[in-house]
Amino acid sequence: MDPAPGNVVSRFLRLIRFSHTIFALPFAFGALLIAADGRPSARLVLLVLACMVLARTAAMLFNRLIDWAIDQKNPRTATRHFLVNRPVLWVALVLTATGFLVASAVINRMTAALAPVALGIIFFYSLTKRFTSATHFFLGLALGIAPAGAWIAERGRLDLPPLVLGAGVICWVAGFDLIYATQDVDFDRREGLHSLVVRLGVAGSLRLAQWLHALMFLALIAFGLTANLGLVYYLAMPFIAAALFYEHRSARRLDLAAINRAFFQSNAFVSVLFVAAVAADRWI
Repeated sequence: MDPAPGNVVSRFLRLIRFSHTIFALPFAFGALLIAADGRPSARLVLLVLACMVLARTAAMLFNRLIDWAIDQKNPRTATRHFLVNRPVLWVALVLTATGFLVASAVINRMTAALAPVALGIIFFYSLTKRFTSATHFFLGLALGIAPAGAWIAERGRLDLPPLVLGAGVICWVAGFDLIYATQDVDFDRREGLHSLVVRLGVAGSLRLAQWLHALMFLALIAFGLTANLGLVYYLAMPFIAAALFYEHRSARRLDLAAINRAFFQSNAFVSVLFVAAVAADRWI
């Protein structure tokens, strides 16, 4: 009997948490919209979408393969290795990484040159828990390069707005990863894995996550200023602040179901509302 229900496609998508692609993708498209003054070509939109999906899929596959033995020991992740066979994951990793490099090369010379660097950054995150407590910030960096990549795809150069937005994404991701990591504090400590939750404790980590999300909010304001966004964009900011507040209020209960629910709902809302506000500012 197959311990993992569903067909191979659904199991593969569950393994890589495909639904979480929605977190970074809107920030990339927000940067793309600003870089193109609201009118990116359909060709470029599709190429950026392909790059984002392929890069994230490759990163998740690399993470699952590198952490295969660790995940089997963790009660929260122990069933992951039942979802898809390991050889299939290696083939999928090669295909998605190659696809990302090819799609990046099609866009322009700078994206072609920087694509291997981007892959190196997003793969490196999976190794960091073995030697540094700053692993949450490396995850933030892996997602934070998305706005810069989208901007370069349109303009062929890097300017201040995507750097400001990328810094905000780093703080945002590091903050919610700290919240998420509270679920594994006992396991990480027992296995000798590095995490700020292990180092600071749960209460200290939740306080740090609050500060990081406050910085993320300020970065969104700064992005609006550097990108010359108007009133429509800023009207969305109180709703983003409310979503972040809800996430932290749920995290204080230290309830696994509440953390997972708040993690997905709040962060998906933040990212989608951000890109909607940018699009409204440029299209209205």
